[in-house]
Amino acid sequence: MRAAIILDEGFEELEAMGPIALLRRAGIEIDMIGVTNHQVTGRFQVTYSPVCQLDEYDFSKADCLILPGGPHYAKLESNPRIIELIHEFANQKILAAICASPTILGHQGLLKGKRYTCFEEMNEDFGGEYVYAYAVTDGNIITGISAAASIEKLCGKEHANKIKKSIYYDAAH
Repeated sequence: MRAAIILDEGFEELEAMGPIALLRRAGIEIDMIGVTNHQVTGRFQVTYSPVCQLDEYDFSKADCLILPGGPHYAKLESNPRIIELIHEFANQKILAAICASPTILGHQGLLKGKRYTCFEEMNEDFGGEYVYAYAVTDGNIITGISAAASIEKLCGKEHANKIKKSIYYDAAH
């Protein structure tokens, strides 16, 4: 299993690093894709380098496309190549969008008739059923309010629970 995460300047670091770390821990290969450069700086000045450039990456090898949230969602939404990829993954593979990024899916009509979640203040009438939840999966579209939304869909519930246990410290036990 392989996932590609799209990053542009201003991405939300936690919503990128969270899925990257958790999915790698789960044995899923993650490719970081920069929209225009071989390095990308997030909202709080954390820079990822090197990353593969969008026009150099072979998306046919990815099973899942991940869109972290943050202010960069508007840049992603204005990029025709990314919109094309969003539709491709929504129709044929797995598409995961976190926090503000499900808004892009809504504007593209991909949430019509579907259950979804997103950062509550970003919710509009997308023609589906908004659910205030940690993560919502409807078919092959995963929407999440926070960083680890896609792990269960990609790994299965049992494996996801093992990963959760490996990162959660319970002092009572």
